[in-house]
Amino acid sequence: MNYIQLFEQIKAKRSFLCTGLDSDIKKIPEHLKASELPVFEFNKAIIDTTAEYSIAYKPNLAFYESLGIEGWKSLELTVNYIRNNYPEIFIIADAKRGDIGNTSNLYARAFFENMNFDAVTVAPYMGEDSVSPFLSYDGKWVILLALTSNKGADDFQYFAEGNTRLFEKVLTKSQEWADENKMMYVVGATRAEMLEDIRKIVPNHFLLVPGVGAQGGSLQEVAKYGMNSKCGLLVNSSRGIIFADKTENFAKVAGEKAKEMQLEMEELLKSYKVI
Repeated sequence: MNYIQLFEQIKAKRSFLCTGLDSDIKKIPEHLKASELPVFEFNKAIIDTTAEYSIAYKPNLAFYESLGIEGWKSLELTVNYIRNNYPEIFIIADAKRGDIGNTSNLYARAFFENMNFDAVTVAPYMGEDSVSPFLSYDGKWVILLALTSNKGADDFQYFAEGNTRLFEKVLTKSQEWADENKMMYVVGATRAEMLEDIRKIVPNHFLLVPGVGAQGGSLQEVAKYGMNSKCGLLVNSSRGIIFADKTENFAKVAGEKAKEMQLEMEELLKSYKVI
């Protein structure tokens, strides 16, 4: 999926919602746990009620890897289910990979060839040769960690040399590797005011923004500081949607929560004259 196709989906659905499939086996409804692959059954139900409002899905791989082979089966089935039933939806592997070149080559092969994700999150700390293997695939995206919302972000990301903070160095340097047609950036919603500084460096790139909802980030603030003429945002919500209810009505409630976010996003897209 390219930049224009992604923007077309945003306009068509009047949404920039990324639903995070952080499908914790300990939190899914009890009635599903007798299934052969309960995480996949949970995901399938969530997808069917939220796809109308979602531009993207983002499985966080930790929730699948922690289950061993059963988790990998559930992940593969989830990706295939989206591909077969909702082919317009962008699928992100939230894997936070990043290693020396030959290892990154194998990670890229895993996510882009074997599992057919559209994008993968990548840590930039090891530099260009750890990122470039992911960029070698046509129609695939790197989503580079730029400024995260966790407390530990203060340890390194705000370190300044002169007037340049480390996250700003990441944004500037990485533009030598790829443009807005192949690279996005992760920017946490709980520091939405920093989007103003980030947009000065990457005005046209898409930003993947986690932290809205359960983590306390404000959708209004994210749009205020981060939206551009092509929207330029994929705002992720995970727990606030998928675990809004733990009864047999969980999927219905998830759909209602996704619709609430879509309606708020539609108003923001209109107010900023994106649609």
